[in-house]
Amino acid sequence: MDPRAPSMDLQLLEHRVRVTSIDKAGLWFYTHSLVKLLFLRHRTRCKFFSLTETPEDYTLMLDEAGFEELPPSDFLHVADATWRVLNVLSNGCLSAGVQTVGVTKIAKSVIAPLAEHDVSVLMLSTYQTDFILVREEDLPVAFHTLSGELSIYKEENGELVPLNLSDSSNGFLKAKSTCNLTVHPVQSPHNQYCVLTLDRDTLPSISTILMDVLFYSNGVPEESPAGSQNLESFRFFAFSLIDDYISIVMDTETQKKFPSDLLLTSSYGELWRMVRIGGQPLGFDECGIVAQIAEPLAAADISAYYISTFNFDHALVPEEDITSVISLLHQRQESGS
Repeated sequence: MDPRAPSMDLQLLEHRVRVTSIDKAGLWFYTHSLVKLLFLRHRTRCKFFSLTETPEDYTLMLDEAGFEELPPSDFLHVADATWRVLNVLSNGCLSAGVQTVGVTKIAKSVIAPLAEHDVSVLMLSTYQTDFILVREEDLPVAFHTLSGELSIYKEENGELVPLNLSDSSNGFLKAKSTCNLTVHPVQSPHNQYCVLTLDRDTLPSISTILMDVLFYSNGVPEESPAGSQNLESFRFFAFSLIDDYISIVMDTETQKKFPSDLLLTSSYGELWRMVRIGGQPLGFDECGIVAQIAEPLAAADISAYYISTFNFDHALVPEEDITSVISLLHQRQESGS
């Protein structure tokens, strides 16, 4: 697919998202809040919930209603900005039966232009779609950077209508960046991953297993130098419940704990390998991190899911492509470009 294909547009969602991190040592303090957000949605107004466990911590991306459910503590770390969500529309729709187009498909039309204009982004690929999170203060720049290539919509009365950009620029547009972007090291755990979905109505059927996987399957991580995680057994589990669509990323060993008849995947049943970006925790102000991965993979026509977390970024690529991907990214790292 041509990454500039006219069938790909963007939708500005209503969610205002906060990005947080919970220390593993403090998970017990937030168990009640997380259970409420996961399984008692009727008691909250939360519509955007994403929880990702990495070896270091738990990253939570939540709308304002969900964020209000988190009591303050020393275990909770909150990014300063409020983030707005751009949803990638493939063929003009979001459907549980249509899988994400992948970050590499939007590399040239979305990711690279934003990086060129110093707009920092977070990415959250799910089974259904790709979400691009942009700081609310950077929305005018993002709109005017992207509107030349893509149409941008918002929802009104259940219908998508073109976004009126005339009042959003405030006469301001950042010039293209001339700074040298940092090229971060990458590593690839040995785990095989799968990307799955689940019917919203069957979520209670796996609640016990899900709580066990999220809250009891791993203890506090041992101290180790940054970037030196055990690649033989790399803990990564991502669960999102966004506007009633569920997406789960887990390794194949964890998948065995769940009933196979409830978890849905594509007819191809792909397995994925991970590329983890960053030797040290990444900064929220840094631009071009996603582009570092997306652009060379797009040039090689290799698809990828992309999940940003509080400290590091993660790309999932088809298992058969992992050797080529690592080679491509190492070449880019060595060239420093």
